[in-house]
Amino acid sequence: MKLTTEEKDLLASVEKGEWQQISDFKSKAARYKQVAENTVRKNKRVNIRMTERDFVHFQKKALQEGLPYQTLISSILHKYINNYGTTNTNK
Repeated sequence: MKLTTEEKDLLASVEKGEWQQISDFKSKAARYKQVAENTVRKNKRVNIRMTERDFVHFQKKALQEGLPYQTLISSILHKYINNYGTTNTNK
């Protein structure tokens, strides 16, 4: 199998032991797997307007989370309409 230069650099870094497993790996892996599955299942496109300031905050937060900003916004909207993280039981 042919590897790109970037892939070769990554492989060398892993083989040198420069990588460490993150804490709570199983939980985080399950979360990102779900995010990926949800991203693939999307079938509706929505355009929204927001302030540039809010948009920049979404972009920064998405970078911190390692997600595309669209996925982060979609996730927040999904959680909001499904009352995740609230004590409201009227779904």
